[in-house]
Amino acid sequence: MAGHSKFKNIMHRKGAQDKKRSAMFSKLSREITVAAKMGMPDPDMNPRLRAAINAAKAQSMPKDNIARAVDKASKGDGENYEEVRYEGYGPGGVAIIVEALTDNRNRTATNVRTAFAKNGGNLGTAGAVSHGFDRLGLIEYPAKVGDEEKVLEAAIEAGADDVESDMGDGDENPGGHSIWVSVDSLHPVARELEKVLGEAEGVKLAWRPQIKTTVDADTAATLLKLIDVLEDDDDVQTVWGNYDIPDDVMASLG
Repeated sequence: MAGHSKFKNIMHRKGAQDKKRSAMFSKLSREITVAAKMGMPDPDMNPRLRAAINAAKAQSMPKDNIARAVDKASKGDGENYEEVRYEGYGPGGVAIIVEALTDNRNRTATNVRTAFAKNGGNLGTAGAVSHGFDRLGLIEYPAKVGDEEKVLEAAIEAGADDVESDMGDGDENPGGHSIWVSVDSLHPVARELEKVLGEAEGVKLAWRPQIKTTVDADTAATLLKLIDVLEDDDDVQTVWGNYDIPDDVMASLG
């Protein structure tokens, strides 16, 4: 198990996401509703719902909002969302996977295709880039829960496969711990970790790149714009990529 590799948040710049709180709440609500519809409305009996609610709590989403999202599913209210995945290439040949929950496939596909086309990329077909990623479980904790040694020890005891830690260096880079596990062991490991580290910020299925592509400043600027446009779309839940932006490049972008 690697315990000291540099943590890189694939979704990048959490601070920027904090400014989009209302949009974030909307996406979290959608995931809660979908999770509740697909299984039991009880989070203790539905691991996906439990993970969605924990993610909402980690973003300080009000309890009333969470309850309404669960109620929508149990009452059969609202739209019927389906899960859709898009794959393509961004600037510099960076591989990108976009996961969406949508009630209108045509709208979402058009928006995603336009985002790629206008920001130095191109949308591919299903399977175009996912072969270069591993489908894994990802458990995320803030840096404040403990140092690398504490989190690594807890992860080993819980049965995790790998840990990436970054203790951060201030508000712009608060750091965090990424704990990687097999898909099947995601929720059992998360439960064990919770006993030691408390509730996680995120418990989800993720795409981990097998090889990362290092990008320069020009490429990074366009790439981050593409990711921002994708993340701003109401239907898009998560964006994954195989890029690595060096610290000095990130600093130069402000």
